[in-house]
Amino acid sequence: MANVRNLKKDINYVLGDIIEAVCNWELANTDKDTKDSEAIIDEAIATFDELIEKVNNRKVEDKKAHFKSVINDLEAKGRALIEKINKLS
Repeated sequence: MANVRNLKKDINYVLGDIIEAVCNWELANTDKDTKDSEAIIDEAIATFDELIEKVNNRKVEDKKAHFKSVINDLEAKGRALIEKINKLS
């Protein structure tokens, strides 16, 4: 099992890259409305806060299963956010 520090770094990198991709889209499409892209950034920040809170929860019985569920949440929510970025027009 990866340690908690690396899991926190993974969460930061994945969601940071998603936010960066949205910012790059906004820079490339200055003529388009940014309401949807800003919503994606807000959702990424909320996801970051939620996942970090889960990682910092020390009152879990099975830590291995808990961290595995956090990793699965990160993958699922990250993919959902990437799909939203791809649908921006």
